[in-house]
Amino acid sequence: MATNLINSSNSTASSDFLPDWMNSEVMTGTTIMAVEYDGGVVIGADSRTSSGSYVVNRVTDKLTRISDTIYCCRSGSAADTQAIADIVAYSLNFHKMELDEDPLVKTASTIFRDMCYKYRDSLVAGIICAGWDKLNGGQVYVIPLGGMCIRQPFTIGGSGSTYIYGFCDANYKSNMSKDECLDFVKNAIALAISRDGSSGGVIRLAAINKDGIDRTIISGDQIPTFYNG
Repeated sequence: MATNLINSSNSTASSDFLPDWMNSEVMTGTTIMAVEYDGGVVIGADSRTSSGSYVVNRVTDKLTRISDTIYCCRSGSAADTQAIADIVAYSLNFHKMELDEDPLVKTASTIFRDMCYKYRDSLVAGIICAGWDKLNGGQVYVIPLGGMCIRQPFTIGGSGSTYIYGFCDANYKSNMSKDECLDFVKNAIALAISRDGSSGGVIRLAAINKDGIDRTIISGDQIPTFYNG
């Protein structure tokens, strides 16, 4: 008993002298976004992963493949969201083999919803599931903390999203073209990066349609700049 008390005391004392990032969970404190357009979807994210105030990875890829035409954007705990994405991709691959056809975006979002709801007390995961299928075309589903699932024409998530709700509401238009959606997502994430300390790095964009995915990276002086007063 005495030994345990000493060890516990020593470990507590040691942790008091450690920087906060060594005791913090690795988070994809982030900005993620997805928009539907006629014929597909555009998704985007920043690339910063942080642990407390420490940036542990500045070029994280938060646009994660689930199938050839379905991707998810991840925010929250890096470990939790990576594990969920792997499980959903695994399940969807079996589903594809059983049906001998490409899976639906709604099917993928439903598996995400079930996972996030079932383990809502253990996971810190905010997911955007987006993609294209032959039944419903381009679709965007948001699965926030707690496991709700709803389809939206566009959605934003992550810590940086709180800074850009006004911009998105003012600039979103229905029936935007693919190029307009790419500019919309690029500018929104650039604004979030300029304001949110947990968002940063490069901007990763992807357009998904019946032909697959077309990815783009915007970095350095290519990232749009705005007034910083």
